[in-house]
Amino acid sequence: MATRRALHFVFKVGNRFQTACFYRDVLGMKILRHEEFEEGCRAACNGPYDGKWSKTMVGFGPEDDHFVAELTYNYGIGNYKLGNDFMGITLASSQAVSNARKLEWPLSEVAEGVFETKAPGGYKFYLQNRSPSQSDPVLKVTLAVSDLQKSLNYWSSLLGMKVYEKDEKKQRALLGYADNQCKLELQGIQGAVDHATAFGRIAFSCPQKELSVLEDLMKRENQKILTPLVSLDTPGKATVQVIILADPDGHEICFVGDEAFRELSKMDPEGSKLLDDAMAEDKSDDWFAAQNKPKASG
Repeated sequence: MATRRALHFVFKVGNRFQTACFYRDVLGMKILRHEEFEEGCRAACNGPYDGKWSKTMVGFGPEDDHFVAELTYNYGIGNYKLGNDFMGITLASSQAVSNARKLEWPLSEVAEGVFETKAPGGYKFYLQNRSPSQSDPVLKVTLAVSDLQKSLNYWSSLLGMKVYEKDEKKQRALLGYADNQCKLELQGIQGAVDHATAFGRIAFSCPQKELSVLEDLMKRENQKILTPLVSLDTPGKATVQVIILADPDGHEICFVGDEAFRELSKMDPEGSKLLDDAMAEDKSDDWFAAQNKPKASG
C-alpha cells in the first residue's frame, strides 16, 4: 500500500477571514489553491449543503508531499456544532508557537513542550515546540473511536494501513501508509462517537485503478459506502474520480485517483489573492466587513 498517500483533512469553517488568519499567521501555512463552486459537491465535500461554497487548501508545502487542510465554506452558514469525533491535529513547529505568542493567540501547555490551541470553530491543534524532523511538520490526525479493535480491523485489514503503534492500556493506535507521511491516530473513548454538524473528512489517494477494487471490497465486506465511485469536476482544472466511505464510527473517508489528483492539486500562485478577493466580496462575512469599515473622519 506504499502507493497510497495521506492527503488532507476537511474542515467546515464559518468565518473565512478569522480562519485564514489562523492558518496563515499563526500556523505559518500557505494558501495553496482556492476554488469557488456555485452548487454543492456531488460527493458532499462541503457537507449536506446544495448552495454556493468554496474550498481553500492550506499547508506547509505542495500537496504532492505535504498533508494539508481543506477549508470548506458554505455561504450563509456562520457556525457548526462540534462533536467529539475530531480530537486534533499535531504538528511540530517552534515557529507556530512563536507566532501564536506574538499574536496573543490562546495557547495552553498540555505536556512539556506541547501546546494546545484552537482554530476558529473550535478545532484543536497540538503544537510541538520544536523543529520538524521531516519536511512536513504535520505529524498526525487524531480521531475518536468507540471500539479500538474494530476500528483497527477496518483501517488496517480493509484499508491496508500499517500499524505503527498500539497501546491497549491507553486505548490508542497509530497507523499510516508510509514512514514519511502524516499518521492517523485512533483514540478510544467511552460511549458513542458524535459527529454533530462540524464533522470532517480525511482524504487519501491511490492509483486510479484501485478505486473500483476498493469499492468492490467494501461491498463484499458489507461496509458503508457514502458515495459510490463518481467523477468530480473543478472548473478549469482536472476531473478526479473519488469514492467516499465511512468507518465503523461513521468517520468519512475519501479515496481519490492519484494521477488526476496530482494535476488538480498543483499549487496556484494566485490562490491567496483569490481567497482574499472572495472574502472581500462576501457580504455575509460581517466580521470582515466590520474590520474594513472606513474610519470616521475628524
